[in-house]
Amino acid sequence: MRRSISSETRKKDTREKIELGGLIVKAGLRYEKRALLLGLLIDGHRRIDDDPAERTRLVTIGAEAFGRDHE
Repeated sequence: MRRSISSETRKKDTREKIELGGLIVKAGLRYEKRALLLGLLIDGHRRIDDDPAERTRLVTIGAEAFGRDHE
């Protein structure tokens, strides 16, 4: 039983990582260096922690990008 729980947890974790990687591709950043990607994410995290308006602005951009998938 314990093995199946950890197996399911690993599967869920793997799926999440694949989906997150897909976001990098969708953003057009597939061929960027890892250091740049990490820097963008760290900077973005700091920005949304410091400024709720920035969070809202970035959510709007992301929602619009997802919306284009359905057009």
